[in-house]
Amino acid sequence: MHIAPPAGPDRSLGTVPEPLLRRPRLALALLCLLLWLPGFFTLPATDRDEARFAQASRQMVESGDYVRIRFGQEERNKKPAGIHWLQAASVHAAEATGLGDRADIWVYRLPSLGGALLAVLATFHFGRALVGRRAALLGAAMLASSLVLVAEAHIAKTDAALLASVVAAMGLFGLAYLRPEALTARQAAAFWLVLGLSVLLKGPIGPMVALLAAVTLAVADRGRAPWLRALRPAWGLPLMLAAAAPWFVAIGLATEGRFFAEAVGGDMLAKVGSGEESHWGPPGYYLLTFPIAAFPAAWIVLLALPAAWRDRMRPSTRFLLAWIVPSWLVFEAVQTKLPHYTLPMLPALMLLGAAWALDPLRSMPRRWWRAVAVVALAGVAAGLALLALALPLYLSRDLPTAALLAIPLAALLVLVVLRAARAGAWGRAGLLGALLAAPLYATVLEGVAPRLDPFWIAPRLAATLEARAPGLAAAEFGITGHHEPSVLFAVGGEVALLRTGADAARFLAAAPGRVAAVGDRAEADFRREAAARGLAPEEIGTVAGFNYSRGRWVTLVLYRTPG
Repeated sequence: MHIAPPAGPDRSLGTVPEPLLRRPRLALALLCLLLWLPGFFTLPATDRDEARFAQASRQMVESGDYVRIRFGQEERNKKPAGIHWLQAASVHAAEATGLGDRADIWVYRLPSLGGALLAVLATFHFGRALVGRRAALLGAAMLASSLVLVAEAHIAKTDAALLASVVAAMGLFGLAYLRPEALTARQAAAFWLVLGLSVLLKGPIGPMVALLAAVTLAVADRGRAPWLRALRPAWGLPLMLAAAAPWFVAIGLATEGRFFAEAVGGDMLAKVGSGEESHWGPPGYYLLTFPIAAFPAAWIVLLALPAAWRDRMRPSTRFLLAWIVPSWLVFEAVQTKLPHYTLPMLPALMLLGAAWALDPLRSMPRRWWRAVAVVALAGVAAGLALLALALPLYLSRDLPTAALLAIPLAALLVLVVLRAARAGAWGRAGLLGALLAAPLYATVLEGVAPRLDPFWIAPRLAATLEARAPGLAAAEFGITGHHEPSVLFAVGGEVALLRTGADAARFLAAAPGRVAAVGDRAEADFRREAAARGLAPEEIGTVAGFNYSRGRWVTLVLYRTPG
């Protein structure tokens, strides 16, 4: 399609009701809730990271040990405890108010929801100095609707909270870069304290983004860095370390130094050096998947990038590019690839896209690049709709009514957005994309995903146990063939994770009244060992489903010993 720039300034954000334009933070908060609440309460705990983080936080609450991180029967001190503290606080608040309890997965998602909301609001707040008020509002709305942030707002783990800390830190850095003489000591202290918080959330990622941007800016500006003095590193860096140091000292003493070996040697260096086998990806992975991660605004950002690069001499554009490019290259070089790794760069990309969309003098990229951007928008929308249809048919041969809405909703989004763009109303196109993504996401996250019963093995396993062996203690239950964290969250942290079918038979033989779930791949081994021990366990139930972490079907048969 032919897309031409408008004849005059783009006032398309004027389509937003004036009261909301006067209250942009309220408008953004309402948009975020519209986008993120569907599925937030109804999606069961997902494997693997969410259930693992939530279960570790639950055990922290139950044990009262807020230093060491435990998962099941073992310590898992691989990452800082910041997110577990936030999740534990949300559990205590939910239980104190009677709104929820530690068995509800949504309680552990509250820090992710709050972190994502703070990230969107901070993008608007600091983006005003970088790209102007209207573009900052549009960029924040585009960020709120991006698929990867919508997903992270639904998952009880680190990355949405980390994003909030990175946006705050980089926003303050941006103020120091643009007007170093105006940065106050309080703002400089906030910069370092937020970086300290980011260290408690996910180690070096937050400081890495700021440091790489600083080095890039110093090189690009030929060594001139008045912003460095404005940030007061002489006392700021010790302040950052002081914010994070107490827990690191405590965990070092509690684990006799094992934490640093596990976190640095066993976790971080393993990802950098060789990558995790199931998460490996080639360089360029994040560029190729960007239209998915940043849908539906990714196509506007793609169109804006050539102009942003040509405009890199402008201080605000240079700062945003320094925020994006070096960290992006680092993540492309790391062999372990996960879609959320580049999330800290997304606010800067959205601000660049919004600034271009509202620029009356914008320059359009080449026709072939415009075609790539349009295909990216339409392709991802079609992919989401087809996924909503195909998954239920593949998993259960049943099609929820809501799934039938996915195709017309995806088509409506693409047609309305492209129509606005063709009229030259790029701001309206970006805003309409964010608004029309809400019903499409709701269809998938509320109407389809919670009804994919084969995906949700752990809740059905817990329900079967409650029905067939009511009151069974978690320690009296063992499982082999499905060692997913969601099982521990649904049943209890004392569940015995058994390696083989023979281990399951020995577990049952150790005490009367125990129950073991035996996967179909371990069934023959279990029966041989049970026969050798003279066991005649009673079969009390079967749970079958699709293990999406491993990409295979599994059938679990529940056996109980008499007594």
